Amino acid sequence: MDSRLVAFERLLNIMDDLREKCPWDQKQTLESLRHLTIEETYELADAITANDMNELKGEIGDLFLHMVFYCKIGEEKNAFNVTEVLNSICDKLVHRHPHVYGDTEVESEEEVKRNWEKLKLKEGRKSVLGGVPNSLPALVKAYRVQEKVKGIGFEWEKRSDVWAKVEEEMNELQEEVESNAPIAKIEDEFGDVLFSLINYARFIGVNPEDALSRTNQKFIKRFTSMETLMDKDNLSLAESDLELMDKYWEIAKRSENG
Repeated sequence: MDSRLVAFERLLNIMDDLREKCPWDQKQTLESLRHLTIEETYELADAITANDMNELKGEIGDLFLHMVFYCKIGEEKNAFNVTEVLNSICDKLVHRHPHVYGDTEVESEEEVKRNWEKLKLKEGRKSVLGGVPNSLPALVKAYRVQEKVKGIGFEWEKRSDVWAKVEEEMNELQEEVESNAPIAKIEDEFGDVLFSLINYARFIGVNPEDALSRTNQKFIKRFTSMETLMDKDNLSLAESDLELMDKYWEIAKRSENG
């Protein structure tokens, strides 16, 4: 028997045991698991960003457990079971990949994406943006929205045009700030700047969420290093001025770069 099937069956059997015999697992509901699943997803994202394959393996396992847990609860509610869930995704994948399981021919990844979005509309989805979750973090949501509309051809033609849009939005923001416009108007223009920058990121092949995540980690690492260096010199961060902190920031930066 395929070792993958053996391992998956083992997880299903363990889930049955836990639901029957473990007080904590018996108590869980779809709602109580929701925030835990979100947390596990972020932990998976951290492992990917850190390129920690051993950690990634563990986080994938945690998410597998959550998916099996949801299926178990669905079965108890007579709503769905794991077999129906797996067959459903298999059927969807086959239907949306006619270039693999049918006679359709494609020449590029972009053509695959366009076909994917068109098939979803034919399936009854009223809007191309209908599948974008409302609760997605704003930066990720902007990226997904732009990718979705790109799939049906609503896209800038040239990278230079996108950058021109970034500059236009930045100028509009600056005008509102200098004119002391209401904060709501400034916030609106600032959002336009971010949205246009995310658009530009796509055009230069950068995932903005990944880029910002790495920058956050770099800043945290460098700031922590600065704190350590100052502590070694018996300097209090709380009592230091910006000039002194900036000096140690540069030392931390240089040590980071070798």
